Amino acid sequence: MTTDPLVELTDQPTPAFDSLMSAGLNSYNDAITGYADRQPLAVIVRDAATGAALGGLSGRTSLGLLFIDMVYLPPQARGRNTGRRMLAMAEQEARRRGCTSAVLYTITFQAPDFYAKHGYQEFGRIPCAPPGTARVFMTKDLTAA
Repeated sequence: MTTDPLVELTDQPTPAFDSLMSAGLNSYNDAITGYADRQPLAVIVRDAATGAALGGLSGRTSLGLLFIDMVYLPPQARGRNTGRRMLAMAEQEARRRGCTSAVLYTITFQAPDFYAKHGYQEFGRIPCAPPGTARVFMTKDLTAA
């Protein structure tokens, strides 16, 4: 007879645990779908003088979708069409990889209006802290002209 596995809660998962989770889930998904197209995607914004990274966009493509995970621009890089250029580059690369849709979430105090201006549509909203704010889930059809 086998014993039940131990179950532990932590707020400090190790890189080895993160790798185990990613490899296990990816293996499962690949076996079920027969499709293994996941790939990281990043657009890095650099200081023109020093080349130092200032911010950018990070995400991934998988199962024909572009997932935008994080977008950050420091104040000095905002208002110069940098965000629009980053988003366009990520979407173009996602199309090249065969993606047909993009998905992201933002928070009401972050950039839902920016994404809406660039063709993203809200498909869900969940209230979160602090009171009066919400996570906003958005998507964009990458096959549209």
